[in-house]
Amino acid sequence: MNIGITVYPTYGGSGIVGSELGKELAQRGHTVHFISSSLPTRLTQLNERVRFHEVEMMSYPLFEHQPYTLALATKMADVAQSENLDLLHVHYAIPHSISAILARESLKPHRTLPVITTLHGTDITLVGADRSYLPITRYGIAQSDGVTAVSNYLKRATAETFQFDHIAVIPNFICSSDYKRRPSSELRAELAPGGERLLVHVSNFRPVKRPVDCVEILARVRRHGVNARLAMVGDGAERARAEHRALCLGVERHCVFVGKQPRIVDYLSASDVLLLPSEQESFGLAALEALACEVPVIASRVGGIPEVVDDGVTGCLSEVGDIEKMSADAVRLLSDEDARREMGRRARESAVSRYSTDLVIPQYIEFYERVIAASKEQPEG
Repeated sequence: MNIGITVYPTYGGSGIVGSELGKELAQRGHTVHFISSSLPTRLTQLNERVRFHEVEMMSYPLFEHQPYTLALATKMADVAQSENLDLLHVHYAIPHSISAILARESLKPHRTLPVITTLHGTDITLVGADRSYLPITRYGIAQSDGVTAVSNYLKRATAETFQFDHIAVIPNFICSSDYKRRPSSELRAELAPGGERLLVHVSNFRPVKRPVDCVEILARVRRHGVNARLAMVGDGAERARAEHRALCLGVERHCVFVGKQPRIVDYLSASDVLLLPSEQESFGLAALEALACEVPVIASRVGGIPEVVDDGVTGCLSEVGDIEKMSADAVRLLSDEDARREMGRRARESAVSRYSTDLVIPQYIEFYERVIAASKEQPEG
């Protein structure tokens, strides 16, 4: 198949999933064309089967803001024609599905171009924050030829918000050979120079991720006598608040903020426990990546996280903001190496047996084939 994929080219989960999906499809003999404003962060190598088409923005005095949605639609149609695409697979309904639908309609009746939209969660929370987006988001979802969601939770939330439930659940995934524990004594010594236990947090540091809670947890863990440090991986709006809170609590010497990192697996492999105290997670990709690296997860019981983390088996779940329980769980795991290693072993087993690429990528391929076949049966018009 010739597949067009559009993602936000950022460190967010959807960009990671879309990029990794494209690479996995290419390894299985398909040709993938990424259509975006810039090269996605995880897309480090281009070749005959993985190509990139940059959306170029027009500068025109009439427009106060550059019309990216229209520019993207135009590029999608151009690539579909020149590369003979079989389908467009877009991640996020707004604005990507709208652009893809415009591209599809502009090519009729000369060719059929099915559009598949994958929902990652912000599609729903955007509407929750601003209801004016509801009609156009519903339109983008309803007019797609196929829709997938990354968790059962997100499928239910979409059905409640948009009264639309023709959604296939295809979860996020990990490549088990890429995401496996590879401890680096050098990195571990850099992050925990005194041989301390190491907590880690990985996110884009938006308020919904509650990174300040991680600093609060570290302070409590240390007050319970556990010699621990905290590695904060990522960057964003809440980083300054987290750094300031560490200073206020007197744990700034025990926190290291390393910013955005291209190889998250290295930091997970060097760590003992992942902290994910988010207010909302439609899936929890960071949790899955940690489990695959044998790192138990302490997280909030929200959204899709309970589908990924088995409470008491591969990690520990708490209510949002329950810093005391999360701290107690961290103290228990960091103080009992045997229990932590056993939980880590079960974590990897769960991640690989449920979310490996060998299980999930064929689900996407089968979904593509079904949507393409159905689109060919529809009358032209």
